[in-house]
Amino acid sequence: MTGKQLEFDQRVTQLTKKHQKLNRGYRATMRSDGLVVMKPQRVRSAIPARVLILAVLGFFAFKAFLLAHLGATTYQNRVDSLNAGTSVEKAGAWIMQIDPVSDFLALQINKLRF
Repeated sequence: MTGKQLEFDQRVTQLTKKHQKLNRGYRATMRSDGLVVMKPQRVRSAIPARVLILAVLGFFAFKAFLLAHLGATTYQNRVDSLNAGTSVEKAGAWIMQIDPVSDFLALQINKLRF
């Protein structure tokens, strides 16, 4: 009797998991024997990865253009003045600090400009 009860409990657990997945969205498909089966759809992110990657690349490009236009010393002076401010300004200074990616891009921009 315990073997049958264990099989039943496992089946109930599987059905509960499938039901929870179906609550997030499903699609109906027909098998080769004609039976219509509901399959759960994958949950998609609210922000696609492509948009997130483009935003990060755009941010690095913005920093590189600023760095190329202002020069390293002026840019660093402005970041230092931000770092002396409030906690929000300190967070902005940490984000806007010169990093290897933006420094490399700024050098490439300066090569193209002159």
